[in-house]
Amino acid sequence: MSLTWAESYLGRVRASVGDTDTIFFVGARTVLLDDQNRLLLIQRSDNHRWAIPAGAMELGESMEQCAVRELWEETGLTATSLTPYAFYTAYTYTNDFGHTYQQVLMTFVVHSWEGELLRETEESVDAGFFALDELPGQKSLVIEEALADLEEFGKTGRLVMK
Repeated sequence: MSLTWAESYLGRVRASVGDTDTIFFVGARTVLLDDQNRLLLIQRSDNHRWAIPAGAMELGESMEQCAVRELWEETGLTATSLTPYAFYTAYTYTNDFGHTYQQVLMTFVVHSWEGELLRETEESVDAGFFALDELPGQKSLVIEEALADLEEFGKTGRLVMK
């Protein structure tokens, strides 16, 4: 069951503090590569950028549970095995709605999953697997960093922290 933005923890916090204050955004991202090394991307419904599945943690969730839920909400796929490989705490950004957040994000690589890919959900208008040298349209700025950090994790076996 998906929550609306207004019902979500982050939506309720944002409503209580207003639009101008910087608040923490705690959440998770997933990188899912299929057996042909194609990257799963969604086209977000809010800004139509292509992005990796991601979102904010709800009260009572772990980072891993957040990653699994966000992947499912945005693609219909359920991660059955995943590993955290990058942790970000130093980034502050302002979104398209003028809200500023300091991010506290864990990025997971998904090893296995179940389900059928949904190309359209409440949070996405399209989804698919794309060759790394043929990623579509206007992209989220985090895709390149997430892939580079996954490569670094693969070389060192150590959690990437920024």
